[in-house]
Amino acid sequence: MRLPERYDDSGLSGGSMERPGLRSLLADIDRGAVDQILVYKIDRLTRSLADFAKMVERLDAAGTSFVSVTQSFNTATSMGRLTLNMLLSFAQFEREVTAERIPDKIAASKKKGLWMGATVPLGYAADGRSLKIAEQDAEVIRTIYDLYLENRNTRVVIEAVDALGLKTLVRTLISGRIKGSACFSYRHICYILTNPVYAGRIRHHAKVYPAQHPPLIEPEVGDSIQDQLRSDSSKDRTFTKRNRKGTKASASPLTGRI
Repeated sequence: MRLPERYDDSGLSGGSMERPGLRSLLADIDRGAVDQILVYKIDRLTRSLADFAKMVERLDAAGTSFVSVTQSFNTATSMGRLTLNMLLSFAQFEREVTAERIPDKIAASKKKGLWMGATVPLGYAADGRSLKIAEQDAEVIRTIYDLYLENRNTRVVIEAVDALGLKTLVRTLISGRIKGSACFSYRHICYILTNPVYAGRIRHHAKVYPAQHPPLIEPEVGDSIQDQLRSDSSKDRTFTKRNRKGTKASASPLTGRI
C-alpha cells in the first residue's frame, strides 16, 4: 500500500543527510512503516557513497529496498545493489568535481571584473553581474572619503559623520529582521576606506582586479588613501612594561604584522 505522505526535500543538496524529508523517511523506516522506497533518480536520495553505506544498514535491518523510476535496478537483487554502488560512486564524483570548479569559476569571473554576489556595498545596487551607483547612498560614501582626505584621521571622520547624522544602510534580512540605520562605527569607516569596490575594482583574496562597475572615487585617490592607512598602521606603537625597577616603554614586536 502506498503511503499518503511524500518525503520531499526540494532545493536541498543530496550531498548531505541533514534534510527534513530524509530524516522523516529514515524514522519511518526504523519503525517498520516502509518496505520499499520509490525514487526518481538514485542521486535524489543521496549523492554520498559514505552516507549510503550508513543507510544500507538501516534498510537491511528494516527489510526495506528501493527502486529508481528512471534507472533499471532493484536493491532486492545482488546485481541491483552492485549497479547502485556504481551509480552512487559516479554521483559522488560529479558532486566533488562541481565543488572544485566553483572556486575556479568565481576567481575567473572576478578577474574579468564581474560582481559575484555577497552583500552589496553601501552606495551601490546590484545590476546583474555588475553594480550600479545608488546616488542617495553614494553621497554618504563620498562624504566619508572627503572627510578623510580633509582630516587624514579615522577618529575625526567618525565624529564628523556622527555630527552630520549619517546612518548605515537599512537592510531586510532573509529572516525578515531589519538591520541598519545605526551610527557608523570604527569598523564601518575602516571597511569603507579600504574597500577597493569604491575605486572601481574587485578584490579576490589578496588580489585586486579592475571592475566593470563605475567607481565612486577616483582610483588615484583610493590609492593615496590606502598608502596613508598603511603608513598609519605601521607607525611604531608602544606598550608599557612594568617591573621592579619601574616602567619601560617598548615597541610592540607584532606592529605591522597583524
